[in-house]
Amino acid sequence: MSKKYVTKSALLLSLLATASLATQVEAEENNPVSAPTTQESLATAEAQSTVEAAQTEENVEATASTLTETTETPAEEPQVLANIEQPAASQEVTEAETQEVAPVEGANVDVRILSTTDLHTNLVNYDYYQDKPSQTIGLAKTAVLIDQAKAENSNVVLVDNGDLIQGTPLGTYKAIVDPVEAGEEHPMYTALNALGFDASTLGNHEFNYGLDYLNTVLSSTNLPVVNANVLDAETKQPVFKTYEMVTKTFTDTEGRQVSLKIGITGIVPPQILNWDKANLEGKVVVEDAVKAVQAIVPVIREAGADLVIVLSHSGIGDDQYEEGEENVGYQIAGIDGVDAVVTGHSHAEFPSGDGTGFYEKYDGVDGINGKINGTPVTMAGKYGDHLGIIDLGLTYTDGKWQVTKSHGEIRKIDTKSDEANAEIITLAKESHDGTITYVRQQVGTTTAPITSYFALVKDDPSIQIVNNAQLWYVQKELAGTPEGELPLLSAAAPFKAGTRGDATAYTDIPEGPIAIKNVADLYLYDNVTAVLKITGADLREWLEMSAGQFNQIDPNSTEPQNLINTDYRTYNFDVIDGVTYTFDVTQPNKYDKDGKTVNPDASRVRDLKYNGVEVTDDQEFMVATNNYRASGTFPGVRNASINRILNLENRQVIIDYIVTEKVINPSADNNWGFANTIAGLDIRFQTADKAKDLVSGDDVEYIAASESAEGFGDYRFIYIEPATETPAETDNPEMLTPQERQEIHELVATAYAETQAKTKTMTLAQNKTTGLPKTGSKNNRILSLLGFVVIGLTGLFSKKTKQD
Repeated sequence: MSKKYVTKSALLLSLLATASLATQVEAEENNPVSAPTTQESLATAEAQSTVEAAQTEENVEATASTLTETTETPAEEPQVLANIEQPAASQEVTEAETQEVAPVEGANVDVRILSTTDLHTNLVNYDYYQDKPSQTIGLAKTAVLIDQAKAENSNVVLVDNGDLIQGTPLGTYKAIVDPVEAGEEHPMYTALNALGFDASTLGNHEFNYGLDYLNTVLSSTNLPVVNANVLDAETKQPVFKTYEMVTKTFTDTEGRQVSLKIGITGIVPPQILNWDKANLEGKVVVEDAVKAVQAIVPVIREAGADLVIVLSHSGIGDDQYEEGEENVGYQIAGIDGVDAVVTGHSHAEFPSGDGTGFYEKYDGVDGINGKINGTPVTMAGKYGDHLGIIDLGLTYTDGKWQVTKSHGEIRKIDTKSDEANAEIITLAKESHDGTITYVRQQVGTTTAPITSYFALVKDDPSIQIVNNAQLWYVQKELAGTPEGELPLLSAAAPFKAGTRGDATAYTDIPEGPIAIKNVADLYLYDNVTAVLKITGADLREWLEMSAGQFNQIDPNSTEPQNLINTDYRTYNFDVIDGVTYTFDVTQPNKYDKDGKTVNPDASRVRDLKYNGVEVTDDQEFMVATNNYRASGTFPGVRNASINRILNLENRQVIIDYIVTEKVINPSADNNWGFANTIAGLDIRFQTADKAKDLVSGDDVEYIAASESAEGFGDYRFIYIEPATETPAETDNPEMLTPQERQEIHELVATAYAETQAKTKTMTLAQNKTTGLPKTGSKNNRILSLLGFVVIGLTGLFSKKTKQD
């Protein structure tokens, strides 16, 4: 059989297959089937995927046998930029999509830009920490909104804004337990491709597992991943593809086909050099995000882009710009040549749609129409809980497309329904099941519940257990070294304390067996343990920064006052164990939320003591923490004379600690609190409404369910004067309680008085006959014995007092 004949036969078969597929799609559109529920999908996914795999294998074998003689695979043009290799730059598109169709003067087309951000491996609607389905998260639920938005306007560009491969135990599972290998696509990128995403960018958390792992992940996907501000440290050339040009064929308002070239670029905060210093130092440098976008936009335009979209893995920030800032979405929206901006990173939401949003206090921010500096902008929350939608109206004038109208909005997923995208559920099954098996492994037992509902108002078990584990690990690491002779402290923060207005974002581990999923709930991030050497002066500044978690309280006001500063990130509220201290929150804060000095003479930290003695400025300490804190610019931390990254992830430290101890008691040691300057004041705070069932003691009082924040409750914090009795007085059976000491005092006093009276009578009688008491007489022996008893009891009492 000739090659020409085989080629024609193959072409005919392809056309027949295409016609058959078109008929099938038309039939499905005419007979829509509602999406199955999550439970139904998870139940049938394994069987369905097995059948499909068998069918696919059979079809592939048949096709291969037909075309072996005739097909030649053309060499793909590699997309290589410095260290990171990626396969084909663009997704495969049909001939109709790639064929350019010239527009006519005055043509109008409506384009819709759909976006996700900060998915953090929330692939399906499942909470791995609680080990149960959740209808508030997951790309599988966002996909329902994507389908709905496409049905309203099929002229769609679909993009993701980064922080994709880290964030849940699924991310840990695919990076550490069953890591992605060369040629294996990460399940998150598989899902984006299945949904038809056009491009993605890199978030800061893409760098958490190092450049080698990131290189493996990116080289195994054909989805374009762009970044314009990460450069090779030596060559100063871009490490990643700086932009992607996507050609899309749309339908204009007259029903005509038109082709548009859409240029897509992205940036990441320069702070990745601090946050992942161990992974990136000496390997990459990061340009200022605003300058990088300003430089790349003209290049994209020169390449023929009709539209330019910036994927800004950066928060919106504010209207004041400083080079090297973390959050610059506001400034990027004002750059000439940028038509739309997708932001993220902050896990916040924009626009509000009703003019009540946080960012609308800045000039040029339109929270109703979703614009900043006249450019449409969205920030679609986190974990797939929202979809960003930017609608652009374009008119072809004077030989180019002009944006004549625009609007931005975000849509929230349906949290009342378990509807989810069946395709995503199916393709996620293997990694999903593997993750569940992983997180259910038991590591030990806890003798008390571990919750974080009150972590911002008093010492808390969810932080205590982390500090206990870090102290246990670092003490072993420093043993036998000069640093091992110094006092060892530990710093940990509440990662789940109603983070960013989420009433479900709390740790809640019941008493009993504790599994890996619980440890992951305690420690969300894939940080690595670090140890620092600091002075007492540094320690005080570290705590002054942590004090930013609290608003300033007016001691003369009788009105309710909110204690918690909600603009301050809870992961920056470090609790440092090994010392005791209080916060005087009637004083102004020394630092703002970014660590910048705002009140240089202010001081909130009071009674900072080590072993009951005031800490001096020149006193030296070793502090266990994580690489995020050690690599940052936190006040106090930045002056560390020793800054060492250790060899174990913080989460693994906790697991090893629990496995070693077998049974843990996470009860807080109450080493910090508030100064008595807030005594008698009406101090309020919010935490999850469900926490009302956990209120115990006299320091917290439940008021009512919050009217301003869904799922939260209003609570009152009541200052209670700390007890003078320490836990050691009752916890150590070898020590005496105050009541026991008083009883001994009374016994000794009574015995001594009685003996003294008898001795005096006997001595007088003896003096009458001999003039002097006899040495070694019975009376003196009694006195001597009583003396030894008194000395012994006094010594015991003194020992107890010293220990107290």
